[in-house]
Amino acid sequence: MNNSLSDLNNKLNALSVFRSILETPVVSSLQKLLYAIENGSLESQLRCYGAFSSALYREGGNLSHFISEFIREDENFFMIKTTENAIISRTISNCLDEELTVLQELSDLKTPQLIDLIDYKNYLPHWDNSQVDLKTEYYKMIDAIPTKGYGIFARYRAFKIVDGNLVPVKNADPQTIDSLYGYDRERNLVLENTRALAEGKGASNVLLYGDAGTGKSSTIKACANYFQGMGVRLIEFDKSQLADIPAIIDDLYDSPLKFIFFIDDLSFSAGDDSFCFLKGILEGNVTGNSKNIAIYATSNRRHLVRETGEERQGTDIHLNDTLQQTMSLSARFGLTITFSKPEKDLYLEIVEKLAGEHNVQMDRDELFHRAEAFAIRHNGRSPRTAKQFLELLCIGL
Repeated sequence: MNNSLSDLNNKLNALSVFRSILETPVVSSLQKLLYAIENGSLESQLRCYGAFSSALYREGGNLSHFISEFIREDENFFMIKTTENAIISRTISNCLDEELTVLQELSDLKTPQLIDLIDYKNYLPHWDNSQVDLKTEYYKMIDAIPTKGYGIFARYRAFKIVDGNLVPVKNADPQTIDSLYGYDRERNLVLENTRALAEGKGASNVLLYGDAGTGKSSTIKACANYFQGMGVRLIEFDKSQLADIPAIIDDLYDSPLKFIFFIDDLSFSAGDDSFCFLKGILEGNVTGNSKNIAIYATSNRRHLVRETGEERQGTDIHLNDTLQQTMSLSARFGLTITFSKPEKDLYLEIVEKLAGEHNVQMDRDELFHRAEAFAIRHNGRSPRTAKQFLELLCIGL
């Protein structure tokens, strides 16, 4: 093996800041190939070459793009310290700069540089390279962390919780503000609260209460998407995952990004331990009144707790105290917004706008007559009903 490739392999082995790249299938198989070229048989070289090209093809087949994407998403200690505004020594900064030079050399590695070292005359797979300036890209990314994010937050805008860990939603709902009709006053309240969060002013925890299908969840997702470019990310929690919130807050507390903790369709049974837990979170016992985190919840119940008739009538001698405690949870949200089922005029206005969006060609009176008939047969008037009506109409049902 020529000296330049041997030197490159040695430099890769000495990586510190970006050391985790050695564990990727692409670089791991490349190093095995380099060792095989230097010491192995032709059979070993060909086997390692195939493994390397296969691993790279699974990543798109462009070595430069793979390296660029890796360093953008790598949550190394330099990146973490930067997001925490920690002091980083000049020694570590110099190390980062030198390692970016090494990765640039790796990014520029071309197919003939390896094929020419293998004594094999038949076809071997090629890979692509692109012009990239890794140092410029990386330092620009560092400067843009407060709005563009870092690691998985740079690539994804929405997340869920799996086994207590953040997992990206790879195909997040692309809901936009412009595609939601009606409820302008209610939606603007959520939008302006989210704007305050995005601008670092702090924001109220929000409860969107009201009838099913009125766009509560869609409003939250649309607002998060609207401010994605200002560093807002959405994290969805199931009610059963409320106990995971403190650990997630600890991980995100020093992040320059802003986070909406989204709890959909929230309600509790009487005696549910999660009731008191959420109450503590809303009071700031857990969040510590962090300015980069707000809790947005939706519910079909004004006071969030399902009550039996017996509980309402009061077998408890302290009935008033019990009811006050029940109502106190919803009162912990700084902003409560009601989404009621639309009256006829608003429902038909939504239908008409959706019809225009779907380019439906139909007499207006006929459209409204059929929309009203559909609502009667399907859970009454709501934005969801209007959307379902238009979707079925467009496919001829």
